[in-house]
Amino acid sequence: MPAYILLALLNGVCIGASRAVNGRMAQERGAFAASWWNHLIGFLLLSALLPILSGAPVGGLANAPASAYLGGALGALFVAVNSHVLTRLGMMKTTLLVITGQMLTGILLDRLAGLERPALTQLLGAALLLAGLWLARRPRTGARA
Repeated sequence: MPAYILLALLNGVCIGASRAVNGRMAQERGAFAASWWNHLIGFLLLSALLPILSGAPVGGLANAPASAYLGGALGALFVAVNSHVLTRLGMMKTTLLVITGQMLTGILLDRLAGLERPALTQLLGAALLLAGLWLARRPRTGARA
């Protein structure tokens, strides 16, 4: 279990670094160009690694159901929107809003799937994230110069 926790934390570091790089590229080239390059490089890298690491036949990808490609389309849209918003809101605000949106969507999907989850505590967690965002935007009072 600790290895998976460290892997999840490393994933968070990678996501943060990726957002920073994509946000910077979006400032220079635009959000859609940032998304294009992000996904092109990712596609090339994974295309090279997939046959090596998984042993899966690449030819089987053509037989995948159409819904399997929805994740890629949503991922591309996410990167484009995230890159666009990041340049306007900043890293912290964008990240908190994305995490809050993910939490609320997760709660909704769990409910739609009929899974029993403690939604009240999850909603409280999302509310705390939004409260933190609200507190972070307020000017500091009594700050020393």
